Amino acid sequence: MNRLEELFQRKKENVLNVYCTAGFPELNSTLTVMKALQDNGADIIELGMPYSDPLADGPVIQASGTKALQNGMTIEKLFAQLQDCRKEIYVPVILMGYMNPILQYGFERFCQHAAAIPIDGLILPDLPEHEFETEYGPIIRRYGLDFIFLVTPETSEERIKRLDELSTGFLYAVSSSSTTGKQQDLNAVEKYLQRLQSMNLKNPVLVGFGIKDKQSFDAACKHASGAIIGTAYIKSIEAAENMEQATKAFLQPIIG
Repeated sequence: MNRLEELFQRKKENVLNVYCTAGFPELNSTLTVMKALQDNGADIIELGMPYSDPLADGPVIQASGTKALQNGMTIEKLFAQLQDCRKEIYVPVILMGYMNPILQYGFERFCQHAAAIPIDGLILPDLPEHEFETEYGPIIRRYGLDFIFLVTPETSEERIKRLDELSTGFLYAVSSSSTTGKQQDLNAVEKYLQRLQSMNLKNPVLVGFGIKDKQSFDAACKHASGAIIGTAYIKSIEAAENMEQATKAFLQPIIG
C-alpha cells in the first residue's frame, strides 16, 4: 500500500494538503518548509515546481514561482534537494507542475528520479486526458506514481467519472474555474461538492482553490475528504524569519 492509500484508509475526513513552492522563499528553503508543514499538521505536501507560465496559478503563487526561478531553482536542483528527504519526511509528497520543463528534463527520466526519492504522486494540470491515456500514463504507472486529475464545477458528470477512473491517490476538485487564490463564497460551491459526493467516486476528493482559513477548510471538508491550501500559506511565509514558527502560527488555527 502506498502512502496516499494508507493516509486515506487511516484518515477519512479533514485531510489537509498544503501547497508550497520549491525554492521559495530561498533556494534552500524547500526541505525546511516541508519539515515545518509535516511537523505542524499537514497530511500531504504538494510541492510546486516553479514554471514561468503557470496556467492554473494566481498572482501570489506565480510570484513565488518567479522568485524561486530567480533563486535558481530547477528540476535538477529540486531532485538534489530531495535526495535524502525521506530520512525525515514521511508524509505523502506530490509534485505539482507543468509539462514543458518536465519534457525538457525528459519525461521518463523525471518519473524515474521522482520514484527514486520516492515521490508519491503528480499533478500536471496541462497534461490532457488523451495524452495521459496514450502516452504518459503508462510511464507514470511503471514508476509507481499516482496521478491526480482536476475537475471543476463545469466538468460534466461523464467526464468526472472518466477522470476519477484514470486518477489514483485522490481527485482534485477545483472549487471554481478561476485561478488559485481567488476570493469566493464557499456556499456557492457546496452544491457542486454535494454532486461529487453523490457520485460514489473511486477516489477520495480534496477541494482546492480559495481555501485559506479554518472556516473555508471546514466548509470544504463537509462534503469531501479534505482540502488543499496554497496561496494563503505562501503569503504567510514569504517574509517569515522563522519558518517553523510562521507555519505553526498559520496551521494551528485551521486544524486546532
